[in-house]
Amino acid sequence: MSVLILISVFIIATCSLIYELLAGTLASYLLGDSVLQFSTVIGSYMFALGVGAWLSKYIENKVGERFVQLEIALGLIGGLSATLLFLMFGASSIGAFRFLLYIIVFIVGTLSGFEVPLLLRLLQDRVEFKDLVSHVLTLDYIGSLLASLLFPLLLVPHLGLVRTSCLFGLVNLIVAVLFLRIFQVDKHRHFSLTVQAAICFLILTVTFIYANRITSYSEESLYSDNIIIAKQSPYQRLIVTRKSDDIRLYLNNNLQFSSRDEYRYHEALVHPAIASCPHPKEVLVLGGGDGMAVREILRHPEVEHITLVDLDPLMTKLFTEHELLASLNEHSFSSPKVEVINDDAFIWLSRQDKKFDVVIVDFPDPSNFSVGKLYSTTFYRILKAHLNPEGSATVQCTSPMFARQSFWCIVHTIGSVGFATQPYHIYVPSFGEWGYCLLTHKPVPTPSCSAPKFLTEKITLAMFDFPEDLKDIPAKVNYLHDQALVRYYDREWQAMMLQ
Repeated sequence: MSVLILISVFIIATCSLIYELLAGTLASYLLGDSVLQFSTVIGSYMFALGVGAWLSKYIENKVGERFVQLEIALGLIGGLSATLLFLMFGASSIGAFRFLLYIIVFIVGTLSGFEVPLLLRLLQDRVEFKDLVSHVLTLDYIGSLLASLLFPLLLVPHLGLVRTSCLFGLVNLIVAVLFLRIFQVDKHRHFSLTVQAAICFLILTVTFIYANRITSYSEESLYSDNIIIAKQSPYQRLIVTRKSDDIRLYLNNNLQFSSRDEYRYHEALVHPAIASCPHPKEVLVLGGGDGMAVREILRHPEVEHITLVDLDPLMTKLFTEHELLASLNEHSFSSPKVEVINDDAFIWLSRQDKKFDVVIVDFPDPSNFSVGKLYSTTFYRILKAHLNPEGSATVQCTSPMFARQSFWCIVHTIGSVGFATQPYHIYVPSFGEWGYCLLTHKPVPTPSCSAPKFLTEKITLAMFDFPEDLKDIPAKVNYLHDQALVRYYDREWQAMMLQ
């Protein structure tokens, strides 16, 4: 009997951490700034654990029965937590979503805080105290380790957030039923608790089965166009929508491109760098897993080899194998000139000895510290070491209008490591005014280039001219240990959203 209870310690510890990870991940996906969201969720959860542990002293009688009730409540609330948060995000304001998020975190954390103190009391007459504490805490920590490994490697990629939540809610209910058998509960209460567990089990099972419909319903309320692809990778949520001839890609609810005007963005990103390099044979693309930048590079026959490094294999697979998406990049990933590598660009580049003639840096905006490192002096020094002496590179630098200080922070950071910089901008209807920076080892003339759909020599020259309201303003350099850029970006885009 004691062994079964100790095994339960391991199981409930796993469930408890899974609920915490679910809340942090959902907050990160839906609200952005993963460092802030995980920090506040973990802090709130730990505080709630303490509250639950303190409140457990007021349970004086029928500890076994109370523990069963606790597991039923935790199974239902924790199991439905992801579903409730998804539905709330699609149906309400950000403020209401945050309120529900922290209410759920506090309730689940408080209930979880009861568990270990009650289990210690249930085992105190069966196991010697010094062994009891060491066994319970050891199993609790091992369960937490297992959860932290299973969550990103197995559960999220294969089950998704809603089904993962339901699955571990069901596990809590199984523990409740197990404890009903272990401890003496009067016949009437035994029947009542069994019925409660059965009803909760049915609710979670139905939710598990219809998880895709629930997620789709929530996401459909967020997007005005029809969702044609909805995928979850270990790194992000990918949504593709379609309305008439307009195909749009969203990553974690952030628009990445519209097929109606993405050519403006990608022509401006690619062609100035290639025009600035006398011999653009070896080209490196960092990010750009949709293949659009590669499509533009392939328009230059002198390019012999293109290496694309993108973190998410699901992204590059979709834009290689899905006919509609592959047609947007003109099946660029199928070209024999193209090599696709799925890896962290920062780590991959730091391990390389090879140098490149042209580098196209197409990372997401620096909305959190994990992306902000890709805009730091550390990264640009690594990039500088891998660019040939006559080579050139371009970096997408967010909007110089809506995030002006962020834009110039990126430009100043690039210049601080010794690059010659030429910032430029272009109007993309889906995004507004958008900015880039051309960088070389030594100053080069402003490039003159053209492309099939948008760029002309006249437009190219105009891109490098900044009107008064977009011109350079003071901004700090973005260091790896002090990411001023992320703070600028968060402040400026929050201000724009409130307008």
